[in-house]
Amino acid sequence: MDDNIPEMDSDTEDFSDSKLGMIHEEVVYPEEFLPTYYAIKEEESGNKTNLVEYNNRPDSLFFNDGVRSVDFILVYEDEDSKPFDKKYTFQKRKDKREYFESCLMNMGLELEATPSVHIDHLIYVKVHVPWEVQCTYAEVLHIKTPIEIKDHVVHSSIRNVFNCITKHFKPNEKLIKKEVDYYTAPYQKERHESFIKMDKEKFFTPSMRSRMANFILCRAPYEIKGNVKKFGITKLLRDGVYKAAYPLHDCRFNVKSTVESCPNERYLLYKEWAHPKNFYKTQPLDLIRKYYGEKIGIYFAWLGFYTKMLAFASVMGLVCFFYGYHIQEKSTWSKEVCDPDIGGKIIMCPQCDLCNYWILNSTCDTSKTLTIFDHFGTLVFAVFMAVWVTVFLEFWKRYQSQLEFEWDTVEFLEQQEPSRPEYDAKCVHERKNSVTGVKEKVPFTFFGRCFRLSIGIGTVLFWIMLILASIVAIIIYRLVVFFTLSIKLKDSGNFTTLEPLKEYVTPQMATSVTAGLLNFVVIMILNTLYERVAIWITDFELPRTRTDYENSLTLKMFLFQFVNYYSSCFYIAFVKGKIVGHPGQPVYILGKYRNEECDPGGCLIELTTQLAIIMGGKAIWNNIQEVLVPWVKNLIFRYCTRVNPKKVDPPRWEQDFELQPFTKLGLFYEYLEMVIQFGFVTLFVASFPLAPFLALVNNIIEIRVDAWKMTTQFQRILPEKARDIGAWQPILQSIAILAVATNAMLIAFTSDIIPRMVYYWSFSVEEGYGNHSMSGFINSSLSYFDTNDFRPATVTDAVERPQNITICRYRDFRFPPGHPREYQYNMHYWHVIAAKMAFIIVVEHVAYLTKFILAFAIPDVSYTTREQLKREKYLTQVILHEVNLNLMAKCLKPVVHDMSSHMARNKDDEVELSEY
Repeated sequence: MDDNIPEMDSDTEDFSDSKLGMIHEEVVYPEEFLPTYYAIKEEESGNKTNLVEYNNRPDSLFFNDGVRSVDFILVYEDEDSKPFDKKYTFQKRKDKREYFESCLMNMGLELEATPSVHIDHLIYVKVHVPWEVQCTYAEVLHIKTPIEIKDHVVHSSIRNVFNCITKHFKPNEKLIKKEVDYYTAPYQKERHESFIKMDKEKFFTPSMRSRMANFILCRAPYEIKGNVKKFGITKLLRDGVYKAAYPLHDCRFNVKSTVESCPNERYLLYKEWAHPKNFYKTQPLDLIRKYYGEKIGIYFAWLGFYTKMLAFASVMGLVCFFYGYHIQEKSTWSKEVCDPDIGGKIIMCPQCDLCNYWILNSTCDTSKTLTIFDHFGTLVFAVFMAVWVTVFLEFWKRYQSQLEFEWDTVEFLEQQEPSRPEYDAKCVHERKNSVTGVKEKVPFTFFGRCFRLSIGIGTVLFWIMLILASIVAIIIYRLVVFFTLSIKLKDSGNFTTLEPLKEYVTPQMATSVTAGLLNFVVIMILNTLYERVAIWITDFELPRTRTDYENSLTLKMFLFQFVNYYSSCFYIAFVKGKIVGHPGQPVYILGKYRNEECDPGGCLIELTTQLAIIMGGKAIWNNIQEVLVPWVKNLIFRYCTRVNPKKVDPPRWEQDFELQPFTKLGLFYEYLEMVIQFGFVTLFVASFPLAPFLALVNNIIEIRVDAWKMTTQFQRILPEKARDIGAWQPILQSIAILAVATNAMLIAFTSDIIPRMVYYWSFSVEEGYGNHSMSGFINSSLSYFDTNDFRPATVTDAVERPQNITICRYRDFRFPPGHPREYQYNMHYWHVIAAKMAFIIVVEHVAYLTKFILAFAIPDVSYTTREQLKREKYLTQVILHEVNLNLMAKCLKPVVHDMSSHMARNKDDEVELSEY
């Protein structure tokens, strides 16, 4: 390895719930602009951290001198207290730590160590970023600072009236005051005078200083052996040299700080955001962004906007649901199913080889329930949701552009993103850059990259096949359970404890509920296993930048989650009951298991049950997990570590050490949870109109749960820049496009809306009912079968079937026995198929055309935001131009002075010469 190539000494990134979860890699700046690990030599390691005693100021955020602020905390265990037989191991850790801290001080940071109050042998190292270092790294990190107060104020009487109405749904403005808006520009040290004058302590916020400290920590070396330089706090945390590294909360979450200069932002966030009493209020996004950074802020902005849009969808979904409930008793076809003279006299064919004949009206309750979800209003609601999802995504992009301007992230992605330290540490090969033509270091050759990608793709495909195998296993479980219950529930000697429920429990219902629960358990188990595999694969592929890493991991996780969560729903919606043959010639899976059929009412009610179980179970499980897991972990950690309790209030850094770290992928899982929910709300909404309402209730709880755990149970999250929601945006757009097709096919092939409409307009009159009517639909939708045509393979001796039954019915459109084309599809079937295909084509084209028109009509950036952007760029150019002129004037002034002096001397010489 060359002298210029450092080594991070880590094979993979660790994303476990350890104390290193707060550390993030930032941009790497050219070595000539700042003192990085390139400039530090082995002999420059003489500085040592000063050790001082605790000054009994629990709310202090400063060193013992009360002047220097604490911008970051490092925690380690004193090696001198370890047993003698482990001295060698701990001495190596001590050497690495002392060298690391010495390098930090050489890079400009100031350190001060304080022993723990309640935990023996624990030392807290306070890190301070001095003013000169702040100015240097603010330029390195492209931090924007204010140049002028915004003068673009929109006055509108309508807006004022709207604010008067909505002020009760906003956070208390007396506590969370609106901050002054500034036009900003990237900070430049030599142009410091052009920015708005502020005190040095307030010029850069604590969040900015934490980013600077973390940037240096991730790049400071801890060991140099010859030409190999090992660097970064991440590896030190993983090796146990340090136990934790985190920025500080500014106060307790439920008590204000006693320090007058403390802004108490954590307390305000808990009081006006995280507390459950604020469930009906909007979020203080500006304060969230200021305290936690743009990445956290943009997530909660998206979640809040998504929740508001769900309110509109929920209203329509509830209207659709109550409309179905209202027409439940008026439905003609459900009345025919329940009528003893109609449904009570229709004998249905066995649905499996071990099943007996059954009466149609035994599914009366299921048919009535199905009426609530399967009606014409569902079609209208599905079309509405196709428009809703487009409006949501377009207005979100519009709102996002406004946040980009207000939060100064407009030009964030225009900066060249550097490579990750893990990538740089593996760069041992050279190649010529196709753009610059300059040779550059890469971690592997072209064939090595192909090998890594092949391993990754193969592993992902293997796990997807594993999911499909689990779905096949659940299908077989459904067949076995249905066969068993079909026999047992008919026998009065079995299941005596379920005797009161036999009237309500049908084999179809019991099979659907138990299979749904089993599928949910399998989903959660596979999720837990695959998360670790996906992280390992992404680490193995070694993406160059952090954005590449997150996008690669996002794609892998979503592909897996998509198949894992939605495969069973797709099976019920589009596979089950579609390829079953007829009673005399059924279709078998693997030549042994007869393919399961749908209820005479269709598979829609089973899909609704599956969605309700997965959505409800997932929401309940996630919320319980998000509340209980960090709380229990913190409780156990405090109980196990406080071996030396004292009647002294611990300092702020010790209180934060007892909290859980927010892992690198913590926000990723929050996004994944919401995107999966978005898929349930949009992909199968035609079968479950209550999905938006359930999602709305869950999100209202989710916002407060996430806020509660971030403010009370987790260490302060390291602020990060983010312009948008990243790779999740195209994923949401893909789901929105797919949702149009799935809902159209759901209504066409799973629902009975199209067959009922075809019967109503085409066949009801031909059947002799006079005017258009739904009377006789059930009889029309059931075909006849001669029991003498059963094949011997479909009749089992274990089932005693009545011998006096000569005709049974089954769900299909086929010619009756005795017809020249018996058991073949009749004309009614082809009418229905033609209507279904026409419906899909028309609905998809209309929906996609509407989406295109809406996307074109709604601009991504509003007029007001566009004008403000122009104003900011203009002011930035004017101010920077004036600064350049002043700098040039200062540079030219000595030259002009010298020239004038020289000319004056020449003139004097000429006068003297003339006199002479």
